[in-house]
Amino acid sequence: MPNKARATLETLYRIFTVPEEPDTTLGAIDKAITDDVAGFLQNHIVATERPLEEIEASFSGCAIPEEPTYVSDYTEFVKNNLVAQSVHTAAPGFVGHMTSAFPYFMLPLSRLMTALNQNLVKVETSKAFTPMERQVLAMLHHLIYRCPEDFYPSWIHNSQAALGAFCSGGTIANITALWVARNRLFAPAGDFRGIAQEGLARSLKHHGIEGVAVLVSERGHYSLGKAADLLGIGRDQLVKVATDLHNRIDLAALRQEVRRLQDQNIRPLALVGIAGTTETGNVDPLEAMADIAAELGCHFHVDAAWGGPTLFSERHRGLLSGIERADSVTIDAHKQLYVPMGAGMVIFKDPTAVAAIEHHAAYILRHGSKDLGSHTLEGSRPGKALLVHAGLSIIGRKGYELLINLGIERARTFAEMIRRHPDFELTSEPELNILTYRFCPQAVQQALAHAAPEEQARVNALLDQVCQLLQKYQREAGKTFVSRTRLRTAGYGSEITVLRSVLANPLTTDQILQAVLHEQCEVVQQPEIQELLRQI
Repeated sequence: MPNKARATLETLYRIFTVPEEPDTTLGAIDKAITDDVAGFLQNHIVATERPLEEIEASFSGCAIPEEPTYVSDYTEFVKNNLVAQSVHTAAPGFVGHMTSAFPYFMLPLSRLMTALNQNLVKVETSKAFTPMERQVLAMLHHLIYRCPEDFYPSWIHNSQAALGAFCSGGTIANITALWVARNRLFAPAGDFRGIAQEGLARSLKHHGIEGVAVLVSERGHYSLGKAADLLGIGRDQLVKVATDLHNRIDLAALRQEVRRLQDQNIRPLALVGIAGTTETGNVDPLEAMADIAAELGCHFHVDAAWGGPTLFSERHRGLLSGIERADSVTIDAHKQLYVPMGAGMVIFKDPTAVAAIEHHAAYILRHGSKDLGSHTLEGSRPGKALLVHAGLSIIGRKGYELLINLGIERARTFAEMIRRHPDFELTSEPELNILTYRFCPQAVQQALAHAAPEEQARVNALLDQVCQLLQKYQREAGKTFVSRTRLRTAGYGSEITVLRSVLANPLTTDQILQAVLHEQCEVVQQPEIQELLRQI
């Protein structure tokens, strides 16, 4: 073997087997995170120092390095270009998105999960992880549906059924739910072999209909549009129903849309309720929606990616009343179950529902096996169920209940802070732990209350620019963070730009929320914003 090839082989061997000294490699980062993850992130993330364009320059090359190198040579790149310029999503002042600090035990368990490298597509590559994932799905099924405990022994490890499916997030969970709904509607019958074999066009012809539609409120998650696209339903047949002033689906408008579809010979495939809208955290009237779905004979799916864990709280569980009547429910563990990114689930009331999407391969997913991959959209998957199982086991129901209760209470406290502040306007009441508001000086609020529609529109357009700049400058300063969106609110005929706060991080305090408002009052002193305010 030539000397150069031998040197390359030796380097590769070291990369796979021999860690370098911890003070010179990624081991130092690993140790620092293990010792004090909050301190490490606080000290090493300095994302505001370099603009995005400059960061992009560090990732502009397309050539793959020719030779292997030492991990220590790569460590500086990681520290300077990735860690330093990342977003500190765990910071207690980062209250703008659905990310949070998570319990410290998730770090060593994540490393263990990576080291074991189990592939949940197949029992042969995930011997113990497969039954554990099935148990986690049963735990969440019981949380939602509260079936008697003697229901579960027959189903948890049944090779012909599954209580749900793990996936990478709410998008795949929602797609899977509607995939099951579609295949069950167009199930094989007589000489019709089903939609999986004959396709959508022949299925519609067989049933004598012009199309199928999915109904959801206008606050529905964008993943449902992807589902309509991928499943051949068509984005035009994702019917977005108007909402009321509390951002919940308007039931009268829903029935009107149903009549319109029936007149066009379009069959409702699924009705989707939302338990915790992404923008405002509101919950649709699930009980009434379940009644309508039953009348229509369509699949009732609840997207509870955000609000599902509210079921842990005996105090607030009633907000999701009716979810137990859903045919399927989406829950994201990487939201309010406090698991690292990439852990979503769809739970099915009927354990046999997944048979509608079952698929097999002679070399891996054989008939009669307990392979989880036989009814998932994704093939190879990591063992994220370990992290969810750990959370459920270590935090427990009462622990999650406390976290949920604290989040909702903190949102109400923040809403009260906003109400009392003369220069802010609350634009959506928190039902769960998300709320929206905007900067609107007291004098402007008073003027808007008596302004003609044209003047309202002019002032609101200027306030939209104020809120956009406020959010931008606050984000760039890097101390605290809220997001923004556009909503139609009570009192204004058109949508306005609002600031959005998500209060799930247990480390966020009332003092930090006061600091968020204080910083925003400082930010609006920027000359660019003051010029807009003078125009009002």
